[in-house]
Amino acid sequence: MNTEQHASSHIHPTVRVPLSTGAPLVEATFAARSGQFLIEAQMGGRMVRAHLADRGRLVDMLVPGARLLLAPREEVGRKTAFQVVAVYQGHDLVSLDTHLPNRLVAAALSLGALPQFARYSRVQREVQLGPHRIDFRLSEGLDSCWLEVKSVTRLVENVAVFPDAPTDRGSHHLELLTNAARNGQRAAVVFIIQRSQGVAFAPDETIDRAFSRALRTARSMGVEMYAYVCPVSMTGVTLGHEVPIFASLDAVPLELRRRT
Repeated sequence: MNTEQHASSHIHPTVRVPLSTGAPLVEATFAARSGQFLIEAQMGGRMVRAHLADRGRLVDMLVPGARLLLAPREEVGRKTAFQVVAVYQGHDLVSLDTHLPNRLVAAALSLGALPQFARYSRVQREVQLGPHRIDFRLSEGLDSCWLEVKSVTRLVENVAVFPDAPTDRGSHHLELLTNAARNGQRAAVVFIIQRSQGVAFAPDETIDRAFSRALRTARSMGVEMYAYVCPVSMTGVTLGHEVPIFASLDAVPLELRRRT
């Protein structure tokens, strides 16, 4: 197995999806995480509660005083009036919407911005494969490809890493794709790095060894893997450049980690 998957030099059309389609975003200051999916924030002199979709630990981003972007949500049945959309880490805006990568990839597929999948004219979403659903099934006649998308937000030594919390679900997805590849089907994973920084991608063994093993096994069996740095701004998330994938953080060359 190669330790590195080189980035493509293909120039793709600009693909951008908005951070929110509802009311304008508002800024708040993080105060505390009161549950896995709930945060407390200071906004305009009052304390508000907001829903957080990201299951990650986010301990290096959700720190007291961190600047947040919240989307007002007034839908009937919601327990919170806001949704956490993004957080500033230094000058870098990081999207915390775990559903946004799927929307970005769907837009990229429709515009032909991912050349490795350009030959497929049919795109199905949330398709059953074994006991789980895979994000996309691409097809053209009898030719098809299973495609899973993962949201990445965390950086370690300038390298984007995943996961940020143990993920049995992520390991199961990789195992399903590995079995599909063993059976002669095309399978792929796209890691969407939801921030402007990151020189490479690697699995984080300190968080989830099983996922890291599953990733290495999947690559060795022919599951294709791609990682894209996707800058975030108030106007949305943009599909950016591809970065190399390594089998572990230790495998990333020091000179690459130090690159700014």
